[in-house]
Amino acid sequence: MIESTMMDEQLVIKKIVDHAQRLYGAVEIVSRLPDPTMYHRYTVRDMIGRAYVLAEALQKLGIKPGDRVGTMMWNHYGHLEAYFGIPLSGGVLHTINIRLHADEIVYIVNHAEDRFLIVDDVLLPLIEPLRERLKVEAIIVFPYQGSTLLQEPYVSYERLLDTADGHYQEPHWDEVAPLGMCYTSGTTGRPKGVVYSHRAIVLHALVSALPGALDVSDRDTVTPVVPMFHVNAWGLPFSMTLLGAKQVYPGPHLSPERLLELYESERVTVTAGVPTIWLGILQIIDRYPDRYRLPNMRMIVGGAAAPEGLIRGLDRHGHRVIHAWGMTETAPLGTVSQIKQVLSHHSEDELYQLRSKQGYPVPLIDVRIRGPEGILPWDGKSMGELEIRGPWVTKSYFKQDETEALSTDGWFRTGDVATIDAEGYVKITDRIKDLIKSGGEWISSVDLENALMSHPGVLEAAVIAVPHEKWGERPLAVVVKKDGAALTEATLKDFLGERFAKWWLPDAYVFVESIPRTASGKFLKTALRETYKNWYGQ
Repeated sequence: MIESTMMDEQLVIKKIVDHAQRLYGAVEIVSRLPDPTMYHRYTVRDMIGRAYVLAEALQKLGIKPGDRVGTMMWNHYGHLEAYFGIPLSGGVLHTINIRLHADEIVYIVNHAEDRFLIVDDVLLPLIEPLRERLKVEAIIVFPYQGSTLLQEPYVSYERLLDTADGHYQEPHWDEVAPLGMCYTSGTTGRPKGVVYSHRAIVLHALVSALPGALDVSDRDTVTPVVPMFHVNAWGLPFSMTLLGAKQVYPGPHLSPERLLELYESERVTVTAGVPTIWLGILQIIDRYPDRYRLPNMRMIVGGAAAPEGLIRGLDRHGHRVIHAWGMTETAPLGTVSQIKQVLSHHSEDELYQLRSKQGYPVPLIDVRIRGPEGILPWDGKSMGELEIRGPWVTKSYFKQDETEALSTDGWFRTGDVATIDAEGYVKITDRIKDLIKSGGEWISSVDLENALMSHPGVLEAAVIAVPHEKWGERPLAVVVKKDGAALTEATLKDFLGERFAKWWLPDAYVFVESIPRTASGKFLKTALRETYKNWYGQ
């Protein structure tokens, strides 16, 4: 039997660190401070040096391989140091969503058995009421806004780093060992933990940066608006560091005006965030097209479907939206909606329809759809639950039965309802729990929402299923108007009537000031369904 002659090199975080340090050490990392007029600047070499110091300091604090270290921090250089320093110590980076309810934060920290917690000083007002309920040994405070007078049980981040004396102990590297950990947002029950291996993160960093995926390189300046506490900022901190892109972090300043200032001053070429962020930016640059001198940007969108109107609108200003899809369970990248060269001859409208889909699977990822009768064809029409597998897709949840999340043959069941066309482009039509079943037929709330948000007078729209005595369920549209828009129910009904069958159209339209959101920025449809459950007289 012939054997491979290849070296057996472990795919671990140190591979990313060593490559970045040798080739891209002088690349700049910029962070906006709590005072938005002030910035912190240093280099990749500086960051990696401090990450190693943090790793040694954690070892002196007693960290053992596999111990979890929680982080509750904004997007900035200190969080980046933790991204690398914690796994370099042998520990597990556990990013915690600071926008969750206090009880969920306590549950997540304790369920993960975090041994230490690193928090921004600006977030101490959030931590202090929870402190007695958190079963951690130490809370390490990062001086994001400057010096802070600390008393026990808080530990100064900088003083902790001062305990390092150059005796860092490199852990035994194993690519299947845990590197990081994230919890789902808990929209369908308690948040669930997903543990990422070194191998998964390294492969994800490589593949996600490919030209046919997110297309990130050392020629780029990248601003992740997506929080570093949300699915590892979609893996961008690892990809940017590995490939030498300049990193620009916005901190807590996420208003459209603040982001546009940052994009202009730092000449940002790639940015990533949820549709709400880009809708706000589009409003500003539509209203004041000459206020900002922006480079042409690639704007990665995920977390929710991007309306075609948003994609067209940003195109008008020279910014290209790249639609992507993924989940906490997929680390997160699963699909990207780039236009394949063989499809570039299609009409403009057809290309926009493609770009509005969630896209084709990135390399090493497989997708399929399953209906009641089994696996469905890639015909763009057959609709079923999207299933996925790959080297950065979870096979279980932390402290839960290994087979709970999987199909009988080992594919992860996403809970998303989708179609896949002949070219491999996935279109998410809904979450299983959000589909509307009216008179025995399915209606996609996502399709209706995207169509509504393409109306020039609509800022946001959510469509929900409401109980109905005759039809079982009927759609209800909850709409936020743009400033000054004169919208009526009849206007929107006529607008949708040009695109959908009559029985798909919402029976009612409710105009509101805002739509509630989950901690990850998605529409909180559970709250809407509760609020409007009796709208049709049930």
